[in-house]
This record gives sequence, structure tokens and C-alpha cells, in this order.
Amino acid sequence: MCGIVGIVGKKPVNQSIYDALTVLQHRGQDAAGIVTWGDDGLKIRKSNGLVRDVFRHRHMRNLTGNVGMGHVRYPTAGSSKSSEAQPFYVNSPYGICLAHNGNLTNHKELADLLTREDRRHLNTGSDSEVLLNVFAHELQNLEDGRPMVEQIFAAIEAVHNRCSGGYAVVAMIVGYGIVAFRDPNAIRPIMVGERETLAGTEFMVASESVAMTTLGFKSVRDLGPGEAIFISNDGVLHSRQYSGATSYSPCIFEFVYFARPDSIIDKLSVYKARLRMGEQLAGQIVREWPDHDIDVVIPIPDTSRTAAVQVAYHLGVKYREGFIKNRYIGRTFIMPGQAERTQSVRRKLNAIDLEFRGKNVLLVDDSIVRGTTSRQIIKMAREAGARRVYFASAAPPVRFPNVYGIDMPAASELIANGRTVKQIEELIGADRLIYQDLHGLIRSVRHDNSEIRNFDTSCFSGEYVTDDVTPAYLHALETARSDEAKFHKNSKRTVRELVVGDEPKGAGRAVSV
Repeated sequence: MCGIVGIVGKKPVNQSIYDALTVLQHRGQDAAGIVTWGDDGLKIRKSNGLVRDVFRHRHMRNLTGNVGMGHVRYPTAGSSKSSEAQPFYVNSPYGICLAHNGNLTNHKELADLLTREDRRHLNTGSDSEVLLNVFAHELQNLEDGRPMVEQIFAAIEAVHNRCSGGYAVVAMIVGYGIVAFRDPNAIRPIMVGERETLAGTEFMVASESVAMTTLGFKSVRDLGPGEAIFISNDGVLHSRQYSGATSYSPCIFEFVYFARPDSIIDKLSVYKARLRMGEQLAGQIVREWPDHDIDVVIPIPDTSRTAAVQVAYHLGVKYREGFIKNRYIGRTFIMPGQAERTQSVRRKLNAIDLEFRGKNVLLVDDSIVRGTTSRQIIKMAREAGARRVYFASAAPPVRFPNVYGIDMPAASELIANGRTVKQIEELIGADRLIYQDLHGLIRSVRHDNSEIRNFDTSCFSGEYVTDDVTPAYLHALETARSDEAKFHKNSKRTVRELVVGDEPKGAGRAVSV
């Protein structure tokens, strides 16, 4: 999962893009990048780390120009290294920068075709670079060497025809303008907004509406399934719907966990959706356990707070804040390895003994994915003196990999995969475990937008929106992108850097690792 932003302004956009990326930091904490364009040409800065660490004063001064784009990343495809920080850039047929949120399910096949038939060179294992090169290849045949609006949209149409998966894209055609488009199933979010200034209208595209409202932009609308827009450098917006088959199926996990509660995505309030998740979960508890002995409801900060308040209200029991969160520790779910997640839980949360001692506690979380956090938190609650520790998830069991841009590629790493609720309950150490059901989750999210007929619920249901997700594909994905595979990949890279990278030129012999 990543965050993307693009702005066509009437004044320098570097600070606005920086501010937008800090608002979207929850979507990716591995790397950040900004690229701008102006009279001084193309300027870029990107590296591993948080936004505040990647961009220093000297970098911001160098990022001149009234047009720009930015990206915050956490790795799904590819690996956690600075060479894969976005935006990516190619200079053929002319300068194009691109950043994307999501995952191409056919990026291996596309990478092979690009190198073998399209004669394009790929520097990384990132599917974003593949997407960029597909787009660049489709833009090669331009009249008079200038990218005309119709040709840009034709190129994007070709991208949709060649690419499969979930993706939201922002790209800069250097010297001409900003392009943004969304996959034909609208799995990953992207929207467009505008801001009136004395110099004229400024336009912005972003993953979430909160990035726009923070900067004073008015969110105009979400891009539709397969829709593309082009905003020229002089501030004219053009749009085009995809002519192929589309399905409005946004990712429901955005509302469960990833998006900020103050965002509006696809006309749906994330906050209201989470309130209703709490209502539905309370109903589930009453149906399954009418004679419960819960003394207090305590949320796992921060995402589950909204739902937990409603659970407590509808059960008629006390709501308390039992955990204090260290604000300087990142989100454990999007950390790149299991070891980092496990170590971070206790550094991230501290229990208030007073709220646990001698009580039957219901802990509410937004979801249970790998079970690492849940197990650690239940143990903390017991150490704080809880008599019994119950656990409730505002989402159904996560039993299947997510292949559209959320880092759940390995079924073997999902605690609910192949297990009953009772078995999960025993593994995480809860006295009782309650899950939201899928129908309740869908009702909670879809409440205000009747245009959406389906959501991507693949990680809960095992039903994938695109038809290329086969058992063979899932097996290959798990082999390549499990935590174990990432560990070995990064270990080899580190050893290579230590053995080869520190040697003087010409010293020693080539080392194969």
C-alpha cells in the first residue's frame, strides 16, 4: 500500500506536496519521493525513510517548479531498498515520471515482454517500473513529437488492456502536465480536487481526500473505474472513461484499516463506516454471546477506536482507553518483516494497569492478519492484571492473500488460513474470540453509496476481482514475497554490499553471493 499525490499549481508546489505526503504517511513508511518541474528543469529527491527524514531544507530548496508529484511507499512487489523508491523516471520517448499504489498481478509476464519484445530496460524488480515502461512504450508513436491529449488517453487505454491487478497511478509528462488513472475495477483509490487562487485554478490528485482538505483543496470527485485525467501545465483538465469492461469494486480493507478516518473515499466516509462496523460487531457479540460478562471495552489504538466506542455503547458497558501509544513507532502491519512487527508491539503500546486489574476485558481491533500483534497485546493485558481477556475483530477472518497492493501475499503467514475460530482463539491466547461477519462488514461500508455493487473482499472471501489469480499464481507469489523470501533477499543484498561495495576499485575478485 502506498500514497500518491500530484499537483499542477500556479506557484511552487514543493511544500504542498511535502505536506500532502506527511498526511498520507500512514500509507507507507518505507520510502518517500518528490519530483517537480519548472523553469530550472526536472528536480527529484527520493530515498528510504519517513517524509520528515528524506526531505531536508536543502532538498526542498532544490525542488523548484509549479508542477510536481510525490509518493510514500511500503514494499509489496520489489524490495525495501532506496533504488526502488518512487517516482520512477524514463527519458524515452521523452521524460516521464510515474508513481503508483497497488500491484500488477501480471507484472512478471509484462516485464518479460518489455525486455524481450519492446526492447526496454528494467533496473528494479518493482511493478511500478514495469507500469511506467508499458505507459512509455504506448506513447512512442506521437505526431510531431508532442503528446496530444487524445494520444495520451489512447496510451492509457492500452495500459489498461495490457495490465491486470489493482492500481492507482499519477504520472508527469515532463513539460506538459500530470496524468492520473485508476484500474478498471477501481480497486485502489484516487481522486481529484481543485483550489481557487488569485492566479487561477490549481488541481490536485491524491490517494485520500484528507490530503486535499489539509491543503485547502476541494475534493471534486473520485476517478471512476478505468478513468484517466490529464491536467496540462497551464491548468486545463481533460478526462476520459475507459471503453473496455469495468467493475466498480473498491478494496474494502481501505475502510477497515488503511485509510484515515477523516477521509472520504468513493463517496463513503471512512469514519462512518467504522462506526457502523462497531454497531454490527456489537450485534454479532449479542447473537453469539447473549449472557456475556464483559466489564469494559478497550480499543487497540488507533484504527479500532471508532468501532470500539460503538461496541461499548450498544453492549451497555464501559469504554476505556487501556493502552497508551508511542506516536514515534510506525504502524506494525506495514513493517517489512515479522521480526520488526514483533519487536515493535511492546515499544509501541503500554498498558494502564488500572483499567485491566481484576476485570473481564473485551479488546477490540480492526482486524487480525498475522496474529503477532494480537498475541502480544493479549499477553500485555494479562500481565496488567485482567481476569479474563476477550478479543473482537471488526473485520472477518483474513484467510486469503491480498494480491492488489496490500502486503498479505503468503497464505501460510495468515493466522486464520486453514484454521477455525476456536483454533485462532487458542493461538492468540484469548478467553473468547469474536469476528465480524462479511455481510455485516459490507453493510457497514456500502451504506451511503448505492453505486457500488461489489467490493474487493478477496482477503476474506478468496474471491478475486481479476480472473488471472490462480492457485499457481498464489503459490508463486508466496514463494517470492513471503517474509522469509524478503529476509533472504535483503540478507543477500546486505552481504553483497558489505563484501563488494566497500572494496576499492580493482581490489580482490568478484564475489558471488
